[in-house]
Parts: sequence; structure tokens; C-alpha cells
Amino acid sequence: MSRPDCYPSPPSAVLAGGGPLPLLDTLTSPVPLGLFDSPVDHRHVLCLHLGEPVPVSWRAAHGERTGTRIHGQFCVVPTGSSTRWTLSRPARSLLLRLSPSLLSETADSMGMGAQNASLAPSIHIRDPQVERIGWMMQAEDHDDYPGGRLFADSLATALAVRLLALQSRHASVGSKTVRALPAWRLRQVIEYIESNLDQDLTLVELARIADFSVSHFKPMFKQATGVPVHRFVMERRVERARILLLEGRQSITDIALETGFAHPSHMARCIRRLLGKSPSEVAAR
Repeated sequence: MSRPDCYPSPPSAVLAGGGPLPLLDTLTSPVPLGLFDSPVDHRHVLCLHLGEPVPVSWRAAHGERTGTRIHGQFCVVPTGSSTRWTLSRPARSLLLRLSPSLLSETADSMGMGAQNASLAPSIHIRDPQVERIGWMMQAEDHDDYPGGRLFADSLATALAVRLLALQSRHASVGSKTVRALPAWRLRQVIEYIESNLDQDLTLVELARIADFSVSHFKPMFKQATGVPVHRFVMERRVERARILLLEGRQSITDIALETGFAHPSHMARCIRRLLGKSPSEVAAR
């Protein structure tokens, strides 16, 4: 089965079991005119249609079905599967590729059981929350992930929760009371964050420090601190940058690198958003 040029095969190190993949990644893929088999992936793939409506047909259990792909609609292609399409003209899709292990962890944390830890294939679904996650991932990818892997990981868990809720008849189980991260574990996580602000932190490593799965750690951290983990880390980076700017011993570029921002302009945006001032205005005080 041929793959679009921009839809890469998994890295050889990953195929050999030698390296982890992100919990969620994204790319824009062309979908050619005529007959097209979507590439098989070892992750769950959501295909969000981009652009003008395109009449299509697709293979289904009871023969061919027809419809129209509309901007923002998405299809779910579960891990290891493919969908055969016939397109009336070329199209483009925003692909969101989600880790199956994260989906399983999330189903477990929602109390849904192993039988609901997989996704069913779906065609032309519309959901505002999934669309927002898709557009945020697209913006992150376009800007070379200024929010770091931690923000993308947070979007991954939000997507997993939403997909399970959409396909489950018992979506309300996700609203059960969440307990807070124990104080001593929270202290360990915060100490780790403070010691590694210059690194591209991930939910996986922070959850490991807390000794919880990603899907359990994320809501427990928010319950304990009142803010999502990626927001907490961003606030700590801004505070560290503020102190360094006031000291006046380093350049803005060096401070951005030392505090874990993608680049100086990313630091400037975050400082202005939280403090209402530019880095130079902070330094002048």
C-alpha cells in the first residue's frame, strides 16, 4: 500500500522497540483523486478534513457508502486498520495520531474496563472539542511546538478522554470525583519541575516521578494545584524568567533557554500574558 510523501513510516528505532513515540502527533496529508487506501498505522488515527467539501465514497461492512467530506469533520481509523476511499477530487487531511497505550490507560482511569479501551472505526463525525484539539495541535506543529511536549501531551489525554466519551454509552463515568495528588508526591513532582525547567518536560516523565499513570496523574495534579500541569510549568518558567530578568546578568536569549522556552519570542508572549509586561519592561523594574 503506497503512503503519501508527507506521511512517513515510523522511525526504524521505534519499529525495533528502541524508542518511544509522542502520545500525540500531527501532520497534514494529501489525499489523492480516485481510489485511495489510508496508510496503516500502529497508532489510532483521526483524519480531519481540511478545505472545501469533497464528495466521496468509502468501503463499509455492507457495501459502498457515499457522502461529502466537510471541513472539520473527522474519521476514526483504529490502530492497524485502513479505510478505502474513492475521491471525486484531491483533498487534504489533518491527521492526529494517538498512542493506543494512552487510550487504554485513560479507559482504565475512567472505570470503563478493557472492553472499551479500543476505538471503533467511524466516518464523518463532527465534535467541537475534537476539532479544537486538532486546530491547537496544528498551530503547535506550525510554530514548531512552542508549548513543548508537555502541552501536546495534555492535548493527547484530553483527546483520549473525549473519544472514549463519544463512543461510550456510559460517558458519565468520566465525571466521577477525582482525588488530589498526595502532598508528598506533589512535592516530588514540583521539585523535579523546578530542577528541570530548562528541559522539554513530558507528562510521561512527570507521571513517573509521581508513580501514577499519565491518565491518573493529570487530573490528580490539577485537583492538587488548581491548574493543569502544562499551565503550572509555564507559570514556573515565567516566574524564573522574571527573577533572572530582574537580576540583569544574562541576555534575554540565554534566559529563554535557561527557563525552557522554545525561543525568546515565546518567552515574551508568555510573560506578557501572565504579567502584562514585555521582558524589557520587567527588567527595567
